[in-house]
Amino acid sequence: MESGPLISIGLPLSLFIIMVGIGMTLSARDFHQVTVKPAGLILGTITQIVVMPLLAFALAWLLQLPPAMAVGLVVIAACPGGTTSNLFTLLAKGNVALSIVLTVSASLITIMTLPLFANFALKVYFGTQQDITLPLGKTVLMLSAIVLLPVALGMAIKALRPALATRAEGAVSLFGGVVLAALIIGIVYGMRDRFVDLLIQAGPATVALNILGIAVGLLCTRAAGLGHRERLAVATELGIKNGTLGLMVTLTLLHSSNMSIPSAIYGVVMFPLGFLLAAYGRHLAKARARADSGESASHPAEVG
Repeated sequence: MESGPLISIGLPLSLFIIMVGIGMTLSARDFHQVTVKPAGLILGTITQIVVMPLLAFALAWLLQLPPAMAVGLVVIAACPGGTTSNLFTLLAKGNVALSIVLTVSASLITIMTLPLFANFALKVYFGTQQDITLPLGKTVLMLSAIVLLPVALGMAIKALRPALATRAEGAVSLFGGVVLAALIIGIVYGMRDRFVDLLIQAGPATVALNILGIAVGLLCTRAAGLGHRERLAVATELGIKNGTLGLMVTLTLLHSSNMSIPSAIYGVVMFPLGFLLAAYGRHLAKARARADSGESASHPAEVG
């Protein structure tokens, strides 16, 4: 799949619409609630922005990935969560407000960190002699245009027309899923002759990255003493990535179908693992509800 008009124009436009949808789920109160107790926001942002790319470098070294696969793995690891992570947090009965703010904060920081990690990966795996690089200025401008501007636009729509924003949220999330699915299908079809070999190369790394992200989110937040709803939100943000952004970077900026494979495969494997995490979260919620009802029954209210 080469960078034709459908990719170079359609993909950024689609991502713009998706980010408007994220903005329409946000209000100033969401930021206030999370920043009052910022431990989850700080920990989630650091692990998302720094730890995940470092895990990708470690996996690329451990699994001896080809250069293009290694760079692609770093790119998807450096991507923030997307609208899908907010949905999975809701399904897992996690802290949705924290999930949304983490998505936005990581998306904004990613404007600077993603091109830095991508260029470092290009230098490590391709060397300085290769005529391939991610233009920092162009990337920052493009990411700002498809992250910062649409999120602000979405928030403005919610503030001015809350009913419209509520109705549009579901449609935008569905649109995002359809776009990602269409891109993945297109990439698989375009590489159908060698996709199995590429899947064998990149599949274990993407699955491992997904599992490690979820594990890091659960363990770090537990060590920090955060509640189970906050732990689920951070773990989901680390495990459910914005695959559309990863595809945009690799296809429209790096012009590499091979580098796009980890983002495409990750966009597939994150769904079953996300549903498992959601099931785990719902199990925790039921267990807590049973424990609370048991405590109430063992300590009935005194009369008189």
